[in-house]
Amino acid sequence: MTRANLSEVLRPALANGYAVPGFVCLGWEDARAFVAAATAENAPVILQAGPGFRAHTPISVIGAMFRALADSVPVPVVLHLDHGRSGAEIVDAISEGFTSVMFDGSDLPLLENIRQTRQIARTAADSGVSIEGELGIVGYHGGIASGLTDPAEAAEFVRETGVDALAIACGNTHLQTGPKGLLNEANIAAIAKATGSAVPLVIHGGSGVPADQRTDLARQTPICKFNIGTELRQTFGKALRTYLATDPEVFDRIAILKATEPPIISRSREILRQLGASNRIPGN
Repeated sequence: MTRANLSEVLRPALANGYAVPGFVCLGWEDARAFVAAATAENAPVILQAGPGFRAHTPISVIGAMFRALADSVPVPVVLHLDHGRSGAEIVDAISEGFTSVMFDGSDLPLLENIRQTRQIARTAADSGVSIEGELGIVGYHGGIASGLTDPAEAAEFVRETGVDALAIACGNTHLQTGPKGLLNEANIAAIAKATGSAVPLVIHGGSGVPADQRTDLARQTPICKFNIGTELRQTFGKALRTYLATDPEVFDRIAILKATEPPIISRSREILRQLGASNRIPGN
C-alpha cells in the first residue's frame, strides 16, 4: 500500500475505534519523518499541506514530494490539501496527485457552504479523491474565537454534500501551544447522534487537546482524524536549537535539518500509538 484517499484510511478507523493523525507538513524533513514514523508503527498516515506551506512552496513541488514519499513506503499515505478555499485550489491539488482535499466553507452561510461543498465533492469524486468539509468556526489562538457546530446543521450538511469526513467545532482551536482545555464531549455526542455516526469526524487544532482525551475520543466516538501541527513544530524548533547549540560553527543546512528528524519521528510515533493507529496494516 502507498497512496490512499481519506476514506480508505478513515472508514476502517471508524469501524474499529481509532483515529489517524493528519500531520501538518512544512517541508521535506518533517514530511519524511512522518512517513518514517508511520512505517515504524505499521500505521496509516495523512500528510497535510496547509495554506502556510502552499504560500511558501508551489503546489506542484509539494505534490511531487508527497507522491515520492508515499510511493517509498508500504503503509497507506494520504496526500491531503488542508483548508482549500476555492474550487480552483481543489482542481490544482487533484491535478498534482493529491488523493484528498478539504474545502473550508466554514465562514459561509450554511446553504452556501453546502452548495459549494457539494459541487467540489462531485469534482473530487470524479477523480477518486476524498473530500473533507467543515461546519462551525474553529478559531485561532490569540485570534478569532471558536464556536460550536450545530448538530442539526451537521446532519443536513452531511446529507446534502456527501462529504467523506466532517471537521467540527467543539471547543478546539488552531495553533494552541499546549493543551488548554477539554473538548465539549456533549456537543460531539450530539453531532454523532444527529449524523448517525455515519461519517468520520475531524478535529482541527489537535495540539490543544489533552492526550488522554484524544485517546478516549478516538476509541469511543466517530472522531477519526486529529490534525496535529503546532506540537510537532515545537518539537522541530527544540531539536533545531539543541543541535545548533552543540556546535556554534555548524553551517551545513542538510546536517542541521537532518538532526531534527529523529525527535520528530519519535514524537510522531507516540501520537500514532496514542490514537490507536499503530499496527493497523495487515500483512506488514
